[in-house]
Amino acid sequence: MNSERTNTISAGGGTASTAFFRVLGVDPAATGPTGYGVIESDGRNCRLLHYGALRVGAKRQKESRGAALQDVHVRLCKLIEEFAPHALAIEGIFSALNVRTALRLAEVRGVVLLAAAQNNIAAHSYSPREVKASVAGHGNADKRQMQVMVCALLQMKEIPEPADAADALAVALCHLQAEKTRARFALPATHTAPRAAELRCNTASTIAIAAGTHTPRHGSGTTRIVLPSIVVHQ
Repeated sequence: MNSERTNTISAGGGTASTAFFRVLGVDPAATGPTGYGVIESDGRNCRLLHYGALRVGAKRQKESRGAALQDVHVRLCKLIEEFAPHALAIEGIFSALNVRTALRLAEVRGVVLLAAAQNNIAAHSYSPREVKASVAGHGNADKRQMQVMVCALLQMKEIPEPADAADALAVALCHLQAEKTRARFALPATHTAPRAAELRCNTASTIAIAAGTHTPRHGSGTTRIVLPSIVVHQ
């Protein structure tokens, strides 16, 4: 049995506008949920489209390790088909992991990269410290700090849950900033992870969210928020 917690914000359909650059961020996990998030930017502002996390149930994992990996692959392919991202950003493997955990995490990363390659989408990898430095301003930020910063940068109504989904959104934000920096300075198409000072975000929103007084601003048009739900697959 798989459980999937997702949030979707409608923003003009699944196909990305030519004015926006859309990124699918993925936070692979060796044992816990694999987080994912889709955001886009017009070069000035970022907006959130969808986020969630896929947890492969114990029963499904017992069938075979390949079955669990297949579920991750299928979910990502569906996300790619639905949202048509221009790029995929994935968090790298933490060097302090033990060998067994690192190998299992590498397997999940493998199916993520396979899904990107099968759909002709460029994949970019960022280390956990790079992502933290880009989004939170320092490489030692904890999960709560990352959730608060992601919430502020994307002007969300509430802290993104679970933390795995917030991590995936952070990876996507990191890549958007790297692309902006690369384009600005005509750098080669290799990833960089600038710090949060370079993010074009509303500083007042960051302060307000930390104080618990943040009120998100919405652009024109209708914004629909689907509350978290659990989707169970037998």
